[in-house]
Amino acid sequence: MNEIFKKQNALKVCGITTKDDAYALVDMRVEALGFNFWPKSKRYISAENALAFSPQLENKIVRVGVFVNQDPEEILQLLRDNVIDIAQLHGDESFEYCQAFAKHGFPFIKAIGVANADSLDRITDYHADAILLDAHAPLVYGGTGDTFDWNLAKDVMVKHPDLPIILAGGITAENAGLAAKQVAPCILDVASGAESSPGVKDFVKVKAIQEAIYSANKA
Repeated sequence: MNEIFKKQNALKVCGITTKDDAYALVDMRVEALGFNFWPKSKRYISAENALAFSPQLENKIVRVGVFVNQDPEEILQLLRDNVIDIAQLHGDESFEYCQAFAKHGFPFIKAIGVANADSLDRITDYHADAILLDAHAPLVYGGTGDTFDWNLAKDVMVKHPDLPIILAGGITAENAGLAAKQVAPCILDVASGAESSPGVKDFVKVKAIQEAIYSANKA
């Protein structure tokens, strides 16, 4: 599943809470989905609910689990149980936490809330398979619908050309094409921009985002 990090402008729809929404994304050929296992999230899904259907999605779509400052053993169990393919560490996990996690051999993404250029110092020290850049949102940890200065993302990609970058934060059908053209990350990560309400996906919006990315890729 690490092959997704070699793509350009793939789409990940985060905050999946139901089996029907997950299978609809598969049918639409969306490259990846995200399950949010942080209990305080508006898009929270329990491990038990995800286990009921996620294993059947294996090899149909890349399954990413989103975690915030959680016990590594909880994350590792979901990876071992084939509930997720990749862990996304979206909290205040330290370099030491991430380095210890990396030793288990499972792929993981480290999310960074970008307040300014200083937020991006030492990002390679996490030893992550990819870095997700999101709007700075202390205590909220993403899903706010806010964007950040995408020039900072472009600067990171120039400085670290071999480090896969995922772009998140306020991506919608209206700006997905610009994000794809201006930044061209490996993945565009969408949550609120593809919803009718938190955790309920709007597939008209998903389709519009796909079309915007497709048009940008052709340009």
